[in-house]
Amino acid sequence: MIEAKIKQTLRDVADFPKPGIVFKDITPVLHDPVLCAEITQALALQLSDIKIDVVAGIESRGFLFGLALAQALKVPFVPIRKVGKLPYKTIQQSYDLEYGSATLEVHEDAFKPGQNVLIHDDLLATGGTVVAASKLVNLLQANVAAYSFLISLDFLNGKDRLALFSPNTFSLAKF
Repeated sequence: MIEAKIKQTLRDVADFPKPGIVFKDITPVLHDPVLCAEITQALALQLSDIKIDVVAGIESRGFLFGLALAQALKVPFVPIRKVGKLPYKTIQQSYDLEYGSATLEVHEDAFKPGQNVLIHDDLLATGGTVVAASKLVNLLQANVAAYSFLISLDFLNGKDRLALFSPNTFSLAKF
């Protein structure tokens, strides 16, 4: 089962990025190309009944499986980045983190009005970053069709915040 393989491969890092946080490190997963292929296939399978026109990956770990997922679904990939990283005209959305604040941006022509966007990231915690990404999608008059995550920390209830944008939230490993 894919969930068990992911959980066995992850590495917990205590007190990162600040005391009291246990960081779920996916880099050991990236060392296993067979597991990475299985993850991409499992993510795509979860989404098989949802119309997706574009996959948007959140910087930076959302790029890793987000691009592979876009390729598996045969749709374009759009990076949602930290402020100051994109070369063309952008729109921005600020948000609060568990340990500070940040701003995301996307190119102003990233999505066409009415497109169905899958937002992908490696981990869902409280949902602040993903809500900001969702607002960017909506600002460009596109729809959040679904969310996909490698890992979700369900005890933090981030999925509840995402339900305002889409009822479709998927993750492969839940804690």
